[in-house]
Amino acid sequence: MEMHASPGRRPPGTTRSARRERHRAIRELVARSPITSQQEFVELLGERGIEVTQATVSRDIAELGLVKVIRADRHVYASPEDLAISPAQTDAPLRRLLDDLPVALRRSGLTLLLISTPGMASALAQAVDESNLDEQEGTLAGDNTVLVLFRDEERLLRWQAHLERIRTYPAFGGNRHEETR
Repeated sequence: MEMHASPGRRPPGTTRSARRERHRAIRELVARSPITSQQEFVELLGERGIEVTQATVSRDIAELGLVKVIRADRHVYASPEDLAISPAQTDAPLRRLLDDLPVALRRSGLTLLLISTPGMASALAQAVDESNLDEQEGTLAGDNTVLVLFRDEERLLRWQAHLERIRTYPAFGGNRHEETR
């Protein structure tokens, strides 16, 4: 006897939650081991209790944007995130802004305020976000003020000390304040 899905119902294993779970498992497999074929995906997913066909894996690969790359003389699947070249975080743009702009630093609870000239808050917030400063929960820019939000006192103090080091050592031309050792 042949089983057919009821009208309006999806066959087993094709629900959105099953698809999300399958995609999560595929991303995890790609991150953990070199996978060279769609059949290998079918087998590894089967070991996890996720029964799929090669056609389903093929669709999943396309939906996830997986591509084959050469690693160790083999063609293996990689996720777009693995291939993305993340821009190197650097303090240079922030340092330049701090050198060029008047920036007052104030505090309110677990929030630091960077106050500068009108129209410069967005540039300053972006420079903070792209810098090596990573203790903050987030930044919010107005016209001349950037709010830098923190989870706790320790993170705020570490961030503030890092910012002061950036302000102390300009990008070029030596140190403003030479340290003695």
